[in-house]
Amino acid sequence: MTSTLTPPSADAAAATRATAAPRRRTRLLALPEVRWAVAATALFLLALPLQLAGAPAWTWGPLYALAYAAGGWEPGWEGLKALGDRTLDVDLLMVVAALGAASIGQVMDGALLIVIFATSGALEALATARTADSVRGLLDLAPATATLIAADGTEQTVPVEELTIGDTVLVRPGERVGADGRVLDGASEVDQASITGEPLPAVKERGDEVFAGTLNGTGALRVRVERDASDSVIARIVRMVEEASETKAPTQLFIEKVEQRYSLGMVAATLAVFGVPLAFGEEFSEALLRAMTFMIVASPCAVVLATMPPLLSAIANAGRHGVLVKSAVVMERLGQVDAVALDKTGTLTEGTPRVVDVRPLPGSGLNEDELLRLAAATEHASEHPLARAVVDAARDRRLDPPTAQDFGSAPGVGVKAVVDGRTVEVGAPARLLDDPDHEVVALAEELEESGRTAVVVVVEGTPAGLLGIADRLRPDAAATVAALTTLTGTAPTLLTGDNPRAAARLAAEAGIEDVRAGLLPQDKLAAVKELESAGRKAMVVGDGVNDAPALAAAHIGVAVGRAGSDLALETADAVVVRDELAAVPTTVALSRRARKLVVQNLVIAGVFITGLVIWDLAGTLPLPLGVAGHEGSTVLVGLNGLRLLRDAAWQQAAADGTG
Repeated sequence: MTSTLTPPSADAAAATRATAAPRRRTRLLALPEVRWAVAATALFLLALPLQLAGAPAWTWGPLYALAYAAGGWEPGWEGLKALGDRTLDVDLLMVVAALGAASIGQVMDGALLIVIFATSGALEALATARTADSVRGLLDLAPATATLIAADGTEQTVPVEELTIGDTVLVRPGERVGADGRVLDGASEVDQASITGEPLPAVKERGDEVFAGTLNGTGALRVRVERDASDSVIARIVRMVEEASETKAPTQLFIEKVEQRYSLGMVAATLAVFGVPLAFGEEFSEALLRAMTFMIVASPCAVVLATMPPLLSAIANAGRHGVLVKSAVVMERLGQVDAVALDKTGTLTEGTPRVVDVRPLPGSGLNEDELLRLAAATEHASEHPLARAVVDAARDRRLDPPTAQDFGSAPGVGVKAVVDGRTVEVGAPARLLDDPDHEVVALAEELEESGRTAVVVVVEGTPAGLLGIADRLRPDAAATVAALTTLTGTAPTLLTGDNPRAAARLAAEAGIEDVRAGLLPQDKLAAVKELESAGRKAMVVGDGVNDAPALAAAHIGVAVGRAGSDLALETADAVVVRDELAAVPTTVALSRRARKLVVQNLVIAGVFITGLVIWDLAGTLPLPLGVAGHEGSTVLVGLNGLRLLRDAAWQQAAADGTG
């Protein structure tokens, strides 16, 4: 054991994490909306004292005019272009209201509207930029260069974009990992907090996976590159979140559809608010001012902004935690799920066979380590998954299998080799044993009854022992099943192609009662359609390969596991790229929190609009106060949605699942 396994002090760990996630933040003045808003505000603040001091109009009038131009030209131009497409833009209505106020001598009030409107737009642009920064900032984690170990053993520094799959890179102490890959040699602790959110550095040894951008500890690692830079976990998160940000949820599409009719109705109502009092003798300036105020406070800006910020913030937050949600539609639909179907192999389980029982027979003269050592030496040259499990088990026990000779393999039967001068066979009991009444047959049946795959080890023609091999349940499987049950009110269903005994054993460990085993892909598809036809909104969680038909047919399809990630990215609606099953219920809970914020935003917008409209129609609402109320509600709604960007929102969603 190396000294790198000693946990760092709390202060050191905190310092490491503080430097582990550089943040890319858009500069304020880099946004044109901010620059124009600053210019309009500055011009307004120059003109206002001059007007209040009684200076001639020629001193402050041009300043107000420039403030109108600086803050209003861009929304006005965009509104005119939208009008050319036969679409009524509320931004254009705000500019018209400001010009209307100026036309009746309320120049300062109109300028104030322009300034507040421009400032609101700048805040919205900044909030959107911050949302993008929170995801694209992950790109800063990946180093620009890496140390490539050439075939002749020499080292050279190359850009990470030039690394290809199969290359070997050296990661020195304190450096960032340059590419997604697997450790070939060395041992260290790697701080993965910026990628996985793990609070403590993770021990990395031979065979362990590492991610680009994570921070190496005090040990040196040789890593084999397994993904191109464009296909790394970081790059996928950034790419898919950006693609998701371009989509619109059904709620947003509905709001935009209603917005056009609402805006047209608002224009008609504004004309009525102006024309009716005027017809009954009210002064022109007072009628126009009331109508302009009505147009401002009745505009649906806050309603339009109610939906997307919460959903996009949830997408960005999930992306930072390794869950790629493909669109705002998917994020909204995740919260509607009321039934879950889980695959077994690679989803509930680790997807890798492991030796879980080593049983030497009495009289064989072998203990567990000696039996496993002989089996591993015999299986070493085989590429069968069960053979890899045996070899890995010997490695985990620090055993040193001898070199085998005269290796031979018989498909469906097993392997045979000479180890330490003895002939050793490893394979299926039914094929290697001639005596069906031998005690090892009963022991093999016992293992298989418990869901294991039995492998017999025969030495010099005599059975020496049995190995039980099984796919282990994920450590977080039971907690995930419980969380999904809490969220949906119904326990998940297990859909698997495995045999009923193995499926029942795994299901019992995970806490699942509804087990459907021995299913082909079309059978899984039929099971999902059965749930959908019963009126359930089903979420299927699988590995993205044999589960593809079910993933595509479900209300929501979630792929877990990197083994099937290529197909999963095409088929599933969301992909958990880090094999963290517990992220599934957390994402569902996060979606529900986003949907609640959408409802909150719509209520906030509705209350502000209704209250201000009633005030304007029933009394006298000052234009500056109407502007402040309208724009304030818009900013409030936008900022409320961005609350889901915080890590605390992810932690709260995780707590909701365990509720």
